[in-house]
Amino acid sequence: MQRTTTKNARKTDTREKIALGGLIVKAGLRFEKRALLLGAMIELARRLNSDAGERERLTAIGAEAFKSDVE
Repeated sequence: MQRTTTKNARKTDTREKIALGGLIVKAGLRFEKRALLLGAMIELARRLNSDAGERERLTAIGAEAFKSDVE
């Protein structure tokens, strides 16, 4: 039973990582260096923790980008 749970957890983790990688591609950052991407995400986390308005602004941008996929 434990082995099945671990296997399912690994599969779920892998799917999540693939989806997150897809967001990097969708944002047009596929060819950027990993250090730059990590630095940008760390900076984003800092901004989100200190400015609720920034979270709302960026969420709106992302929602618009997903909406354009459907159209």
